[in-house]
Amino acid sequence: MTIPLSRKIPMLTQFHSNLYNADWKFLKSQEKDKVVLEDFLTISHEFRGLNKSYQEVIADITKRMGHGMTVFFSRELNTQEDWNEYCHYVAGLVGIGLSKLFSASGLEATVIGQDTDLANSMGLFLQKTNIIRDYLEDIIDGRVFWPKSVWSKYTDKLEDFRALENSGQAVCCLNDLVTNALTHIPDVMEYMSRINNQSVFNFCAIPQVMAIATLERLYANGKVFQGVVKIRKGEAVRMMSEATTLDNVKAIFRHFILRIQSRVRSSDPSATRTMAAINAALECTKTEAKYDTSDYYIPLYMSVVLMVAAIAWHYLNLFSNYSY
Repeated sequence: MTIPLSRKIPMLTQFHSNLYNADWKFLKSQEKDKVVLEDFLTISHEFRGLNKSYQEVIADITKRMGHGMTVFFSRELNTQEDWNEYCHYVAGLVGIGLSKLFSASGLEATVIGQDTDLANSMGLFLQKTNIIRDYLEDIIDGRVFWPKSVWSKYTDKLEDFRALENSGQAVCCLNDLVTNALTHIPDVMEYMSRINNQSVFNFCAIPQVMAIATLERLYANGKVFQGVVKIRKGEAVRMMSEATTLDNVKAIFRHFILRIQSRVRSSDPSATRTMAAINAALECTKTEAKYDTSDYYIPLYMSVVLMVAAIAWHYLNLFSNYSY
């Protein structure tokens, strides 16, 4: 952190006002994304050119996020309620803001922007997945984003999960957190069922299917504590190309949920709660559509070619609906 808290906190709480300031920029950051602050004149210029309804949404979400970021400077993530609140500030508000923009644009119904609980839950599903996956990176960098009320059931020090002799307890804690993330799936399905615009649907669906695939990789996987667990690129491209309808999204979710189910062990402390979350997820993902994975994936360059072709096909069809 290169900006002292005495300066950073006022900056964050007032940051939304800079969107309306044609002259504001900040040149004293040493962070890797400092270009955003250094070239903020461009951002504020584009913002001021937006429709007023869009400006109001963006400014409001920026204000709320700025405040939220200051909350956890002096607060640890002790409880699962803290975890939910933290994820709300960094991701739930993004989901709420985007949903309000979808409605303001007329691409989606008013209810999409009004039902902030569902939009927030969508964001929490993604953020919790990222936090669980990034255990090792965060520990190395001195950050703690796993809630203490969960990890303290399995260890006295969160960093001790890195030791191989603690792998059993580490995996139990991991499964506990994955179970928490799985409880958001009914909200994800409800939200996706309300989306009508194809471009909006694709935009929302892709990160959600990536998240469930990631959770499947994470569940009961001790490698989380030794390195980075990732989805194979070929499989990621395939999911991106197929997650274009609600039934397909349900099929992808169902496929990975069933794979998690197959690895739940009765001896796991969270097993009962995990199965309850899985059963709820299976209930809301019923579909006749199918999605299967295999151990073989086409080369990445071919996957990219197919993905580009799919995107081009989509936009050619989109443009063909307009007359000039």
